[in-house]
Amino acid sequence: MTGDSQHSDDPQAIAQACSEVLWHNDPASKKLGMAIEKIAPGYAELCMTVADDMVNGHNICHGGFMFTLADSTFAFACNTYNQNCVAQHCTISYLSPAFKGDVLHATGREVSRQGRNGIYDISIVNQKNEKIVEFRGFSRTIAGSLLPHQQPSQD
Repeated sequence: MTGDSQHSDDPQAIAQACSEVLWHNDPASKKLGMAIEKIAPGYAELCMTVADDMVNGHNICHGGFMFTLADSTFAFACNTYNQNCVAQHCTISYLSPAFKGDVLHATGREVSRQGRNGIYDISIVNQKNEKIVEFRGFSRTIAGSLLPHQQPSQD
C-alpha cells in the first residue's frame, strides 16, 4: 500500500491504493471470506463463497450475506477517488437463490458521480453466470480521505 504523492496523477494507482487502505480496515468483508478481484476508478469486483453457516432455514444463502457482498462491492467502487464515501441508501432485488458452496461474483459500476452524490449498480452472479442479485447504492462523500498526503480527486 502506498499513500504518497507519486500516485496523485494516476487514477488507477489512486483507486488501487484506496482499496488497499479500505481492505486493511475492513474486518467484516475479510471475516466473510470475500476477496477483491479487480479495482478501477468507480469500479470494483469482489467474490465470496457461500459457506455452511451462511444458509437460512430454507437451505439457501441468507439474503443478508448477499446484501453484505453487494454493499462491500459498492463501498470499494465508490471509495476509489480518495474521498471518504458512505452509503446514503440502497435497494436490492433478489432474483434467484444462492446455495451452499456457490461462488458469488459481484461487479460494481459507477452510474453517476456529481458533487457529493454517486449512484452505483452492483450485480451478483454465481459460478454458472446466473444472475442472483441486482443492487443499487446511492453514495455520499463525507469529510476526509483514505490516503494521507494527497488531496482528494475532484473528478
